Amino acid sequence: MAREIGVGDKAPAFALPRDGGGTVSLKDFKGRNLVLYFYPKADTPGCTREAIDFSKLRPAFARAGTDILGVSADPVPAQDKFKTKHKLSVALASDEDKAMLEAYGAWGEKTLYGRKFMGVIRKTVLIDGQGRVRHIWPKVKVDGHAEEVLETVRAL
Repeated sequence: MAREIGVGDKAPAFALPRDGGGTVSLKDFKGRNLVLYFYPKADTPGCTREAIDFSKLRPAFARAGTDILGVSADPVPAQDKFKTKHKLSVALASDEDKAMLEAYGAWGEKTLYGRKFMGVIRKTVLIDGQGRVRHIWPKVKVDGHAEEVLETVRAL
């Protein structure tokens, strides 16, 4: 098992297929802050609320020099459908092989109704323009989360 990333660490590099085609990588955000939020499944209630909240606040994040990228293990077509259906303005990336999710500690054992299974852990990581991890929210509760992340970004 890989070592868990921590505040101050160099963010693990990634290159993933993204909504609308093409790829997105960590180096695309050099010189800007990046909010990476990991979500379990496109178009489920909690994931939809979280994506809508980040989309609503995207202009405020942009004014603070910060981009937002949502990542799940859903395939790109599911990401595209999710983005269109809910008119999302944040970028979405697909990590079907789960390598990036594992590198960021967002893939692991979960429990639902007493049943254990492997899945995406709802987690958010703030990376600065030099590629360093500045803040980690390890177990996200959706309500108020995007606002909390924005406050942290503004305090940098």
